[in-house]
Amino acid sequence: MDFAPKPGPTRSETALFLIAALVSIYAVSQFLRNSIGVIANDLARELDLSATQTGLLSSAFFFSFAAVQIPIGILIDRYGPKRTMLATAVLTALGTVLFALAPSASLLIAARVLMGLGCSTFFMAPLVIYARRFPPERFAGLTSLQMGLANTGTLAATAPLAASAAAFGWRASFLAVAVLTVAIALVIVFLVPRDAGSGKPKETWGAAFRGVTAALKVPSFWPVFFMHLATYGCFASVIGLWAGPWLSDVHGADLTARGNVLLLGASAQICGMLAWGAMDRFWGSYKKPVFIGGTMTVLLLAVVAFVPLPQPWATLWFVPFGLFVAYTPILTSHGKSLFPSALTGRGITLMNIGTMGGAFLSQSVTGMLIDLVGRSEQGLYRPEGYRLVFGALATALLLSLIFYVRAIDPHPSRYATKS
Repeated sequence: MDFAPKPGPTRSETALFLIAALVSIYAVSQFLRNSIGVIANDLARELDLSATQTGLLSSAFFFSFAAVQIPIGILIDRYGPKRTMLATAVLTALGTVLFALAPSASLLIAARVLMGLGCSTFFMAPLVIYARRFPPERFAGLTSLQMGLANTGTLAATAPLAASAAAFGWRASFLAVAVLTVAIALVIVFLVPRDAGSGKPKETWGAAFRGVTAALKVPSFWPVFFMHLATYGCFASVIGLWAGPWLSDVHGADLTARGNVLLLGASAQICGMLAWGAMDRFWGSYKKPVFIGGTMTVLLLAVVAFVPLPQPWATLWFVPFGLFVAYTPILTSHGKSLFPSALTGRGITLMNIGTMGGAFLSQSVTGMLIDLVGRSEQGLYRPEGYRLVFGALATALLLSLIFYVRAIDPHPSRYATKS
């Protein structure tokens, strides 16, 4: 008999498992950040939450996520991406368990803060691992995979979460996510190689923060930053928070219907990200496609702000909204292009603060706007409140677009044409 040992996995198989694990941990982050929209009405009823509290509950994740981005970037450089990511995964699991068991609004918000802190490494740390473990020419493709495939977490926060909440309850559903997070973290322990060369940091904390100051002074930083601030805030506030209550209060949609409509919008956004990804090369510009996507998003938000759409049209509205608001890959590329190589990491981190900080601000403020208008005699939030939300989001994005006109457009094709 032949007792020769079976061959181990090939390098390509090992790389595939590694990528799958890193995508999976980021998908958890995408799920948690967008998970309030479908169950917002259930949370409000069970715990007697106001719209302001609901907005703060959802936005607390984005606040804590954004607040630690700069320290997280430095920790990754000093102690390694694997070690840092696993440490924060513990916070994610604890926050998810606390959310599932929380008996009050204050503990729910505390749980969301923990979730945001925990998920704060799930995008940047994998990118650093890719940069260290793969050839430079594969980095862009791996980044696209990380962003695109992880959006399955966004999809899971729509109809699948609605179905799970209906069958088992939202608390049991989040306990299951906590178990899944621990399982993925254990897989990362064994699949991701040990951090190498992280024991001797290249620069002090003081030098690292001086680099942040230098990044803030890069030409056109602020116009692009404010576009990051407004763009993702629109998506997070609509799909991730108020679309579910709007469909319920204004159009009478039940939990399953809300989940299906949000799944439609999230799927359109994923398709949009794939479609917009190459538009900068088609136009030879970063700014042109951002202007097109941003302008169409403003117009779509203005439609629901001023036109009382019937239910079928309200459902269909989510398709173009998801497609046009998905121009973020080009906006991200524009932001990255502004910084010299020595400041690229800190520059991307600062733009990410704008993205997540904008979601925190928009969700918090829109909750206050809905409470300002108040409830109907039936105890539902008034249609006027939701129109005010859509109008405020459209106004914020329009103002950012006007400021964005001042940004330089350092797309490589513009200089290639000149030469």
